[in-house]
Amino acid sequence: KLKLAIDSKKFDTVGIDLVAMCSNDLICNFGEPLFFLDYYATAKLEVAEASDVVKGIAEGCIRSECALIGGETAEMPGMYKEGDFDLAGFCVGIAEKSELNRVEKVKAEDVLIALPSSGVHSNGFSLVRKLLLEKLGMKFEDEFNGKPLIDTLLEPTRIYVKEFKANKNKINALAHITGGGIVENLPRVLPDNLKAVVQKDKIQVLPIFELMSQHVEE
Repeated sequence: KLKLAIDSKKFDTVGIDLVAMCSNDLICNFGEPLFFLDYYATAKLEVAEASDVVKGIAEGCIRSECALIGGETAEMPGMYKEGDFDLAGFCVGIAEKSELNRVEKVKAEDVLIALPSSGVHSNGFSLVRKLLLEKLGMKFEDEFNGKPLIDTLLEPTRIYVKEFKANKNKINALAHITGGGIVENLPRVLPDNLKAVVQKDKIQVLPIFELMSQHVEE
């Protein structure tokens, strides 16, 4: 996703993704985000680009209801080619020790609820780029679902912190569906004696996934 942002010169949303992947992991451990720190590494610092990235990080922190308390910027021309940069970060949260083990809270006949995503989120972009841009020959500016394709692809990862806080006392466990999808992430919160029954026809699929599903095997 970062490669798409660099190639399209759109830098104002990837910072949100950076925070989202951390804060969404935290709430799966019943932690509430407290603060975030970022690391920005590049060949040569482009102030305008970096400023947009940091604005996105700040927005991600607002959505996660945590503080951006610092970060590190590194210029390493020997490590990165001109125009490239990399992002990393981490989020610290707080949780009650008694609430950390969510697997023991999951019982038979619990209801499994799929929360809507905003799009592709932050995993699987090697596939996205290979399929849409290479195999299908689509361009960033191609119209898709009423807007340029690149805007759909760079739609920031949804942050679920507010939903978590509002419904915490009704939730037994949470699974963050990232790389590996449902089949690899959902079992993490299931006891050995239980399985999840997923009703695929009840999941509302976004148009971008419908497009991709026409060209890849399930």
